[in-house]
Amino acid sequence: MTDGNSSEFIAQVKAVAPDITFVIGWSQLCGPALREALGDRVVGYHTAALPRLRGRATIPWTILLDEKITGSTLFRIDDGVDSGPILAQRFFHVAPDETAASLYGKHMTALASMMDELLPALAAGTATELVQDDRLATWATRRRPNDGWIDWTCTARDIDRLVRAVGRPYPGANTIGSTGQLTIWSTERFADADRYHALPGQVLQRDDTTFVVCCGDGEALRVTDFSGATIPPLHTHLRAAS
Repeated sequence: MTDGNSSEFIAQVKAVAPDITFVIGWSQLCGPALREALGDRVVGYHTAALPRLRGRATIPWTILLDEKITGSTLFRIDDGVDSGPILAQRFFHVAPDETAASLYGKHMTALASMMDELLPALAAGTATELVQDDRLATWATRRRPNDGWIDWTCTARDIDRLVRAVGRPYPGANTIGSTGQLTIWSTERFADADRYHALPGQVLQRDDTTFVVCCGDGEALRVTDFSGATIPPLHTHLRAAS
């Protein structure tokens, strides 16, 4: 990835001399030298309702934290991390079955709406800025693919939430069985879990395309979409990477 704060990149943006620069989908901080080269007219986009969830991996964290409402935010980038004044913001509900992909889609819809309103205001010099209330700030840390390993001793609800949070376009939730590593993309509640006596991670049922796994609270999940290894045999155990 290009270093956005390198002298070479800064020289390139100086040559372009943009009126306003938007930073969207860019994981690097914009340092003082870069912002100065851009005339300090740099607008960032954040997939959370700032000042809540400043930082990284905000779409997965929104689902993992079971947020009921979130938002998309356009803000002026300053010396902090997602701390600059807000230029536009859209709030929306997070569905109980929200996935990373569906939440991403909601953010893109909100971004398009905000840009339609903000661009003319920026061009006319009439855009308003709302200073963030730091008392309400929270921070989200970086997540890596290894954070998607499933701990089958967790509750079925928490495991399903992990699967939804790290699914496409992210690397997915992973587990290992006797047939090898599986990446699990979607699950659903298994209604007859109380009729089975099993240990967490044990396969209770399987057919040609799905299989059911016992979770730590005695509930179970049916895996409806997965990739990698073949369906594990009945009664075998799934586990995280050792």
